[in-house]
This record gives sequence, structure tokens and C-alpha cells, in this order.
Amino acid sequence: MTKTVIQTEKLCKTFSSGGMQQHVLKNLDISLVEGDFTIIMGSSGSGKTTLLYAISGMDKPTLGEINFAGKNISKLNNDQLAVFRRNNCGFVFQQIYLLDNMSVLDNVLTSGLLVYKNKRELVKKAKELLHQVEINENSWLKFPTQLSGGEAQRVGVVRAIINNPRVLFADEPTGALNSASSDSVLDVFTNVNRYGQSIVLVTHDIKTALRGNRVLYLKDGVICGDLHLGLYSENENFERHEKLKHFLAEMGW
Repeated sequence: MTKTVIQTEKLCKTFSSGGMQQHVLKNLDISLVEGDFTIIMGSSGSGKTTLLYAISGMDKPTLGEINFAGKNISKLNNDQLAVFRRNNCGFVFQQIYLLDNMSVLDNVLTSGLLVYKNKRELVKKAKELLHQVEINENSWLKFPTQLSGGEAQRVGVVRAIINNPRVLFADEPTGALNSASSDSVLDVFTNVNRYGQSIVLVTHDIKTALRGNRVLYLKDGVICGDLHLGLYSENENFERHEKLKHFLAEMGW
């Protein structure tokens, strides 16, 4: 039985600049299912990142409601939103934002200490997750600047999921990586989703979008396309690619 984790109703976001109003999101009704790997696509300026920030509680909508895990987060104040995000959300961005003066392990632990009471359990989990994303023990005491881009972003994913978030949000997480590093990071996203982690990811990259089981296409602040791809499988990659390519062509990509 599917369970909705995020539901929006008449979601709007408007920005004012120079006396003019820009309507970036327009009356969006979206339902995101727990366990899905949802991709948000659209041309530059379509509102992809604005939507991600709104449904994750990083920014407040102008109008409308956002029900996240049974809570109307559009009614929360900034302090309440900060606590909600800490307990329910994980974030991965194109810019990795690891702390350069801390080791890999400490970067992960610092995030986890905001929620975990038992440090021994936290350290054990951090090490298990680092192993899962193929960051070996020789790298745990290194500083982020000593890692490759792909390694650093995989550490960033571990930091984002250490607190068992209801939803992992990602904004162009492979945008600054080369092809090999990008593949390694996408494999991590695919694997954590297979273990039940809900993911919402913004991208303009077709290879990244292929990893999702659902693709929402945003145009001028409105969802104008919704494609269900099913679970990712390398064996079906050609058919999957053709289906997505046809969908994007219909959307005017």
C-alpha cells in the first residue's frame, strides 16, 4: 500500500523585484509517495529549485499548503522549520559543503550528533554507511580537500542520510562531477533508494534522471508532465532512455 509523504495544495511562490512580481510556482498540487525516487526536470528558470526548497521547508511558499509526513509545514515559523528539517530531511547540493577543517568521519558525525544521543551507535552507523558508499578506512581521517569530487560527494550523501531522513533532497548533485565520479554518486542514490529511502532530486541531466522511477516536468511554474519509469535497472537502460527521451521531446525539452 502506497503512502504519501509530501502533499501540496495550491502551492504558489512569488518573488518581487523592482516593483514587479514574478510568479515562479503556480497553484501546484503534487503528491509524492514514500519510497519513490522522484526526479524534477525543466528548463532553466522553470522553478525546479524553488519547488525543492519549498517542499523541503528550506523556503516558505507565498500561498498554499505543504503537508510533509502528516505536518503542515507551511504554517511553521523559521525555528520550527529548522527543527523539522533536522529531523526529517537530508540535503545534497551541487556544492558539497563539507567542512574543510574536519575529517571525513567528523563531517558525518557532526551532522549526526544533532539527533543521536548515543555517540557509540552514531560512530558505528557512520562507519557502516561510509563502507557502503565505498569510502574505505584509509580515507576517514582525511580532510575533504584530499578527496576526489566523487568521493567528497559520496561523503556528502552519507552526511545527508545519517539521521534517517524521511526524504533525501538533492539539487544537481552530479553537476560539478566528471562522468566516472557522477556514475559512482548515482549508484549511491540508487542503492539507498532500494533500501526504501525517499528521494526528490532536481536535475537537467538525462543520465541522472534515468535513475528515478518518476519524473515530473516543470514549465513556467506548472507541472506539465508526469512520467512513471518504474524501478531502475541497468538491463533495461536503452528502453528507459528512449521512453524518457520521448517524454522530454513531448515537453519541449
